[in-house]
Amino acid sequence: MRRFLAAFLLPVFLLPSFPLPARAAAPVRIVAAERVYGDVAAQIAGPGVAVRSILTNPDQDPHLFEASPGVARALAGARIVVLNGLDYDPWMANLLAANPVPGRIVLDAGALAGQKPGANPHVWYLPATMPALSRALEAALVQADPAGAAGYHARAAAFRASLAPIAARIAALHARFAGVPVTATEPVFGDLLDAVGLADRNWDFQIAVMNDTEPSAAAVAQFETDLRRHRVRLLVYNSQASDPVADHMRALADAAHVPVLGVTETEPAGTDYQHWVLGELNALAALLARP
Repeated sequence: MRRFLAAFLLPVFLLPSFPLPARAAAPVRIVAAERVYGDVAAQIAGPGVAVRSILTNPDQDPHLFEASPGVARALAGARIVVLNGLDYDPWMANLLAANPVPGRIVLDAGALAGQKPGANPHVWYLPATMPALSRALEAALVQADPAGAAGYHARAAAFRASLAPIAARIAALHARFAGVPVTATEPVFGDLLDAVGLADRNWDFQIAVMNDTEPSAAAVAQFETDLRRHRVRLLVYNSQASDPVADHMRALADAAHVPVLGVTETEPAGTDYQHWVLGELNALAALLARP
């Protein structure tokens, strides 16, 4: 009986073995709190990386956003997360803290740009932010997917090179308009106004509106006087957020024939970061050049 079993089993042991197919690596997933960061991430990551942005609607007030369970699920599966920081998107930080994932890479745009708490949180308009973020994204993608390193390096370098027209436009505007007084209903565009060298007035009013508090009577009166007496060359207006006192200043600017530049906090659909910012700088230049 033992000889029979041995003869029966021997051919089985001698069957040729074939290697099992290698398990495909899971695709890298990136979740960005805001569309602008998702756009930059997609430009650097390329087509093989899944990128999802949470805040994508330019008609939505970002300050009123409430995260859904779907956002939490998306974050749970993300290898790389990009947020603005500086208390602009605290819901994102709360979701990440509630569901820590080993190996997840979190990139804070404000911190990467060297900004501290209390700084203007709209750092996508700060010229230093995107070069710093692009380098951090490049390193994170290489860490998550070493096999794709060459592509990540090439696309990151191309992205940084594509920022040159923005830097050139800022320099040209600075040379021509530095010191010109302007004002704004909120500090959304403040970092670019500073980069151009414009004298941004009524800061106390802007901070109050941004923080959803009532500006002081003195701040309102000063703002109104600046518009009525043409002490400022233009008004920058946040067209994405509605506030009664800010709307009042917009109407007053129109009545006083002070040019108004509308800007948004969310990158519009159908464009990319480079064209969005360059377009707003071109609009700024056209308004400043008016007599």
